[in-house]
Amino acid sequence: MNTPTMAAHILTAEKIAAFACSLKEEERAEATIEKYLRDIRAFALWLEGRPVTKESVAKWREHQAASGRAPVTVNAKLSALNGLFGFLGWEDCRVKFLQVQRRMFRETSKELTQGEYTRLLETAGRLGRIRLELLLKTICSTGIRVSEVKFITVEAARRGRAEVRLKGKIRTILLPGKLCRQLLRYAETQKTASGEIFLTRSGKGLSRRQIWQEMKSLCAHAKVEPAKVFPHNLRHLFATTFYHASKDIVKLADVLGHASMETTRIYLLTTGAEHIRQLEGLGLIS
Repeated sequence: MNTPTMAAHILTAEKIAAFACSLKEEERAEATIEKYLRDIRAFALWLEGRPVTKESVAKWREHQAASGRAPVTVNAKLSALNGLFGFLGWEDCRVKFLQVQRRMFRETSKELTQGEYTRLLETAGRLGRIRLELLLKTICSTGIRVSEVKFITVEAARRGRAEVRLKGKIRTILLPGKLCRQLLRYAETQKTASGEIFLTRSGKGLSRRQIWQEMKSLCAHAKVEPAKVFPHNLRHLFATTFYHASKDIVKLADVLGHASMETTRIYLLTTGAEHIRQLEGLGLIS
């Protein structure tokens, strides 16, 4: 008696759409869903209609690495694929992540310094882009995520704290008094009596894409490398500045809304230049 052969795993647009719906039901962040779908569709394009197998996924992983992509980038793409395979019940297609040695420092070329941040603020002010200047201040002085900007409301500025509600979790973000006064003055000039403060001309909240584009548009004027200028780097700058002032990683984890201390530790990696200075300061070479 012949053993029935396993049905081929064919990746279709319908299966990808169903996975997208499941991610939305899990209340995954919109940016996460977009990235997962982008990576999955790129994989489907690479397959050219061939069935999905563990061997084909492993070959795709090798292709990505050979193309010069960083291991963390390849692993992020694999995470999207493994999530899809888990949803579809294709456990036999899952492959292991690339092994990455933990890095003890960050690349200096991607590190936004306090001086560069100040230049960005001064440039936004000089160009009359008050909303952007205040947005930079808000993200950098509170450490909020770009997805949390919508919770900066007139009511929050009056209370001195914002209540962030995302993914079924609630956390309180304290707002510096000086920032609150500037937010309220700006809201008054825009005739915003309540609700979100950072709005478009049509009265809608700023999208992640708009925030990115506006920040990038300052780079040439401020003479700051574009690779350093994005919302999450402002969050990094807040984290390192807060830690240098408090030396309290537990409190910093709470402020950033991290469930894992390991995530917070990543934020506190020194740059390669600082790491070299520390090594030279050990006095172990005569």
